[in-house]
Amino acid sequence: MAVQAFIGIGSNLADPVAQVRRAIDWLDQLPETARRAASRLYRNPPMGPADQPDYVNAVAELETALSPQALLDALQGLEADAGRDRDGRRWGPRPLDLDLLVYGDRQIDEATLTVPHPGLASRAFVLHPLAEIAPALLVPGLGTAAGLAARVAADDLMAVE
Repeated sequence: MAVQAFIGIGSNLADPVAQVRRAIDWLDQLPETARRAASRLYRNPPMGPADQPDYVNAVAELETALSPQALLDALQGLEADAGRDRDGRRWGPRPLDLDLLVYGDRQIDEATLTVPHPGLASRAFVLHPLAEIAPALLVPGLGTAAGLAARVAADDLMAVE
């Protein structure tokens, strides 16, 4: 049975705009998965260490029959294909970052996966693109995407043409 899932996409290395656009296309190639929508791209300052380039971010909506863990594994495979090295540095620069934000109405708290994504409710670069493509989405345990986005200032977000 297919489930609606939302993926956060980000990059700040190796032509971030191209990386994010390519990642959106790659999502269509995942097994048992179809991309249903993608937000515009947004540029924003890095979260965490300021000694890195700005990020480009977007959110995509998928319909998938993959389990949450299988989807996460596939996303991490795409990151690796883009040259991401999981070196343990949190919030550091990366060619591609793919986060499983929402997986249907599931709330998951496991060692390798937390859904909804733990930072979702406080990150403008996730909430505003999410609300753009799915304003009525009920994020399990948190509220609607539009309601959450209304609580987080988007002052640092700039749409990318």
